Order: sequence, then structure tokens, then C-alpha cells
Amino acid sequence: MDFGFSEQQRDVQNLAREILSDSVTAEKLSHYDDYKGERFDRELWSKLAQAGLLGVAVDEEYGGMGFGFFELGLLVEEAGRTIAPLPLISHLISSALPIQQFGSSAQKQKWLPGVCSGETLLTAALSEAHNDDPAEPYLTTAKVDGDTLLLSGQKTNVPFANIANRILLAAKSSDGVVVVLLDPKSEGVSLTTQQVTTYEPQFVVNLDNVRIHAEDILIAAADGKAAMQWIAERSTVALCAHQLGASDKAMRMTASYTAERKQFGVLISTFQAVGHRAANCFIDVECLRLNTYQAISRLDGGLDATNEVQIAKIWAGDVGHRVSYAAQHLHGGAGIDRDYPLWRYCTWLRHNEMVLGSSAKTLAKLGKRIAAGDAFCS
Repeated sequence: MDFGFSEQQRDVQNLAREILSDSVTAEKLSHYDDYKGERFDRELWSKLAQAGLLGVAVDEEYGGMGFGFFELGLLVEEAGRTIAPLPLISHLISSALPIQQFGSSAQKQKWLPGVCSGETLLTAALSEAHNDDPAEPYLTTAKVDGDTLLLSGQKTNVPFANIANRILLAAKSSDGVVVVLLDPKSEGVSLTTQQVTTYEPQFVVNLDNVRIHAEDILIAAADGKAAMQWIAERSTVALCAHQLGASDKAMRMTASYTAERKQFGVLISTFQAVGHRAANCFIDVECLRLNTYQAISRLDGGLDATNEVQIAKIWAGDVGHRVSYAAQHLHGGAGIDRDYPLWRYCTWLRHNEMVLGSSAKTLAKLGKRIAAGDAFCS
């Protein structure tokens, strides 16, 4: 059996790597540091759209390539490798994929062509304060009012909410969990800016009896919880893929540095302690790669992947932590020099680790599944 990439997967990966590596440089990224500019490269966004990559997993009838989730995961991995200033996960995985999976024909026709062309920007509000389960919202509620809904509550850490055409979010109703496409310009919606270490624009979305019409109700309450679990798993694995790309780049940057840096007239890469620590980084990154690809592959095939997603999540958090520390250690003082690009990768690795949440808590959840007999390969 061939476990390698298919030809189309290699083509997507190579095309994404070529465009992103050519377009994202340390000099360009410095323009967004300390919120000097909005962290969104619109020119690069247009390039990806023209290359068809924004529609890589969108059906051909809506202007996409018609590929699957695996190809989309490879695109996100390359974005992590360059820490590209683009909202790929929130736009493509957390928003566009659910519309394609659960939306009506009218909703797909309305939003997906713009997703592929880059003219439409979508985002998702998956976080609430003190709540790490997107499938169980409790700070955001929905009340039925005729054939519309009235939303009240709050979502946090919503990327690019200020320029998004729609925000996918879930709300608790008397019948379950309803998923809607919120227009951020609707009456009753207010945005509060949040500052994060990566300088990505994020917002608190406050809702005060915001009216949602039928055409913007994506998933009814009876199916909302299962759908949000579907969305959460894919968003989590996409973040693992981003972490993989960033970890791999930080590791390779460190290997290159130690192969050139001399101490006492000797290359530090020849020091046993340096070699051991670098080798541990390589093992970590490869384990993260295998676990992330396993989770992506099962999701791409429509298989249950709860166990694999949790395993990849644990590895992504821990590997990002260990690689960022090792890279800083082996670089010495150069690692924290803001004129050298490593610090941005370390910042993103720690940011992703925090977004993924406690690895110990996820490990405990996996342990409960093992104890219940639910965590074995099928």
C-alpha cells in the first residue's frame, strides 16, 4: 500500500509552498509587528485565489478545485511554515467547509463562489469566556421570534470580525444548539478589539437581541451540536497542521544556525548536547506530522476521528512548546533578537499551544475514552 501523497496532493503542496515562500518575507511580516498594520496581506490573498487555492476543497460547481480536506490541510501547513498573514483556518475550515457540508443550495450559491474568488471573507466565533467546547455554547443564547431568531450573548477571540461578511457561530436555544451566519453589521452587534501576541486582528463580539433571518440560519437546533463537533474537530486539526508547519520551519532554522555558528572555533552543531537536543526536535516534529496526517486522513475519508484529533492536539501543543524552547536555547541570544525571524515563530508556536488548550486536560479526556473502550483503532 502506498502511504505517500497523491499527485494532486503534491501539486497543491508545491504550489502553496511556492506562492507563500515567495510572497512572505521577514521584512513584510515586520510591517504587522506591534499592530503597525492590519495583519492581512490582501495581495497574497488575491494570488491564492487566482491560483485556485482558496477553493481547493470547494466543489467545482461553485468555482473550486473539488479536492478534499487533506489538500486543504496541506495548504494550512504551508501557511504555518511561513506564518503567512492570512485568515485561512477561520475562513476556509471553520466557515466555508460547514457551509458546503450543511448549507442549503441557496446558501452555498450565495457564499461559496465568493470564498473561492477571495471576494467574500468569512470567519467563525468558536470561543466563549471560560468555555473550551464550541459544541456547548452557554454564554450565547437564541430565542425563536416568528421565523427569525434573536441572539444575545458574547463570543471572544473572533479573527477578522471587523471585515468579515459573515461570522459563523453557535447559540444555545430551548431545543438545542443552533448555528447561524451572523452579519457583523447587524443592529445589536458590537465589536471590542482584543490584542494578542501574534498581532492578528481579533475581537469580542457582543450580541444584544440581534435578529437572524431564516436565510442565515445554517443548522437547526436538532442537528447543531453534532455539526459544531464536526466543525470543531476540523478546526482543531487545521490548527495542528499550522503548528506542524511552524514547528518544522523553526527546527530547520535552528539546524541551519547551528551548522554555521562557531564557539571556541568549532561549529556548535558538533557538540553532543546540541546534536541531542536538535535530534529530539526532529523526532518531535515527525511525530506531530504523522499524528496530524492520520487525523486529517480519517476526517478526509469521512471516518470517525475523535481519538486521532485528540492525539494530534496533544502532540501539537507539546511539540510547539518543546521546539520553541529548544530553538531559543540553541540560538542563544540571537533567538530573541527581533531583527532575526525566529521570535515570530516562537510566538506563534506558543500562541497555537494556548489556543489548543491544556494537553493534560485533553490527555485526561482521551484516557476516559480508553477506559470506556472507545479509543481503539477500528
